[in-house]
Amino acid sequence: MLIEDLQVILKVAEFKSITAAATHLDMRTATASAAVKRVEKMLGTELFIRTTRQLRLSPAGERYLPECQQALNLLNQAEQNAKGEQANIEGELRIAASSDLGRNLLVPWLDEFIELHPKISVKVNISDSNIDFYRDAVDMALRYGSPTDSNLYGFKICDVPGILCASPDYIAKHGQPSQPKDLAEHNGLFYQLYDIIHDIWQFDRDGQTTKIKIKGDRSANDGDLVRRWCVAGKGVAVKSALDIADDLLSDKLVQLLPEYQARQTELWLVCPSRQLITPAMRLLRDFLQEKCQSLQNQLEHKVKLT
Repeated sequence: MLIEDLQVILKVAEFKSITAAATHLDMRTATASAAVKRVEKMLGTELFIRTTRQLRLSPAGERYLPECQQALNLLNQAEQNAKGEQANIEGELRIAASSDLGRNLLVPWLDEFIELHPKISVKVNISDSNIDFYRDAVDMALRYGSPTDSNLYGFKICDVPGILCASPDYIAKHGQPSQPKDLAEHNGLFYQLYDIIHDIWQFDRDGQTTKIKIKGDRSANDGDLVRRWCVAGKGVAVKSALDIADDLLSDKLVQLLPEYQARQTELWLVCPSRQLITPAMRLLRDFLQEKCQSLQNQLEHKVKLT
């Protein structure tokens, strides 16, 4: 089985389209399609379910793709080790992240990253306030939303959908909304930043946008506290899919109104300038992209992300 064919398979799964994967890989659609067929023929099973409107992973694909990705990662790591490139990557990474993302995902991921690259050390700044690179002692920030400051340089890590969620206990007591207007009967849990309470929630469906002002008895300037309230059954919240990934996978939280798209954002790794990008930073970027993609692949089997 050709490694190039496996790389095509992974991109098709990521983009949910053979054409889009081929464009990304700079190859003809027919070439990418042939690669998919070769792998499926060798495995003796279909990895994708094809319809006129979409392409999605089959049950066999759901089992195969994560292990395929891990295998390619190991091969890439082995190649880099053989070339001796990793021995030259060292230094300190000073990174800032929001409370939810920092505590619940980034910190354990950094532990794994340091084990893989013991010559790299990290300093972590956890805060929901935007970092000032000229004031705070950080080299980069992992933040939601693309950089708006033209002086900053960044790498997009992944797209991040928002999810309306509540705990099973809350749903059992208060019922489950069937449309956005039903949220008027529910208790909202709000994120607050710079004295602005985010209590107007937006939902999109079939090209139509609905905005609802929600009532609630709790707000915080710490996103992780909002998540904890939600897990504890205090109300409903709109949270980043990454921030609540573990809660969704462990059934501590349940997605509500899955047919409606809550706010959509992106995760970026940003730094003050392109000249400050180091090999270690690029290595971390690739690592974070792989971790986020793996986590979102797991979530897609549990909740509706689009």
